[in-house]
Amino acid sequence: MQPWPARARAITRACRGVSPEEEVEERGERSVAAGDSMAGIPGKGKKRQKEQHDAERTSEGLGPEGGQGSAPEQGQVLFPPSFSVSEIKNKQRRHFMFLRWKQQQRKEKLAIKKKRKKEREALGDKAPPKPVPKTIENQRVYDETTVDPNDEEVTLDEATDEFAPYFNRQTVPKILITTSDRPRGRTVRFCEQLSTCIPNSHVYYRRGLALKRIIPQCISRDFTDLIVINEDRKVPNGLVLSHLPEGPTAHFRMSSVRLRKEIKRKGKAPSEHQPEIILNNFTTRLGHSIGRMFASLFPHDPQFVGRQVATFHNQRDYIFFRFHRYIFKNEKRVAIQELGPRFTLKLRSLQKGTFDSKFGEYEWIHKRREMDTSRRKFHL
Repeated sequence: MQPWPARARAITRACRGVSPEEEVEERGERSVAAGDSMAGIPGKGKKRQKEQHDAERTSEGLGPEGGQGSAPEQGQVLFPPSFSVSEIKNKQRRHFMFLRWKQQQRKEKLAIKKKRKKEREALGDKAPPKPVPKTIENQRVYDETTVDPNDEEVTLDEATDEFAPYFNRQTVPKILITTSDRPRGRTVRFCEQLSTCIPNSHVYYRRGLALKRIIPQCISRDFTDLIVINEDRKVPNGLVLSHLPEGPTAHFRMSSVRLRKEIKRKGKAPSEHQPEIILNNFTTRLGHSIGRMFASLFPHDPQFVGRQVATFHNQRDYIFFRFHRYIFKNEKRVAIQELGPRFTLKLRSLQKGTFDSKFGEYEWIHKRREMDTSRRKFHL
């Protein structure tokens, strides 16, 4: 492969329609003329010769030696069409040229954007609709288990599942929040702040008591759900949510935990009002079950006076939890304040019945190598 300056000269010859022999003759004539005009001036002949040569190429619609196209603007760098930064051997020069190339790409992209904006303004109402950008979400692989709200089978399953007593207003949520054995300070503070987001929740710190012994005690004391916060190296990294008394039990991986003091521009501490709940993008049968499990943690009738909202937002199978308070600026404008805490969940398994790690029957287990074969396939 030729070095890129030689390839650039070949591309320039092809654009001008000149053979290599003709180009050599032209260069010889120009060098003789420039040498005659600059005779007697030491050190000026070669510089003036190069300037004259570049001026001639620019007047012909070509760039300086080594590039092509129209005359470049001040500070603009033109690269050959087949230019590759990896061909430059010097590391510093390669990095410098890469930055210049990226800068040129950004300028071209911005110029095209401004041109399209002017065209749309000129056309006015006749302008074509903006193209929808391609994202992983709208290119998602279709899932056969996607829930249709008008499906009679889905309605029948919801009327007879484990969460039916809650949605029929036969039970009132009562939550027990506990931790792994002997929790550390950050996990303790997280449990305390989580209890302020979920009404009618109680925090219990475990000291060597097995989870199988806790569940019968919770059922006897009319708890409807059990939340277990696991930690690793003093950092919360897992959440087990078990619906009582008949299950199911979901195991999540927890990440990106932020306490209230770590959130910028946070609002005051949450009040005791019952919050509203928002569930986003739980579209499949599995996602529908997880969404109903989260909904059963909160009371039926929110108190709108408190203006507090708990959000479970599913995006690419990651569930983001946020707790906000909204504020009415005027009749048209509304602002929100994040109250905290915040965290992200990733479903690892869904088990039938209450927690049983040895003999439990699993409805769904996330097997990464078998299920994550495509970036556009999601399960929730």
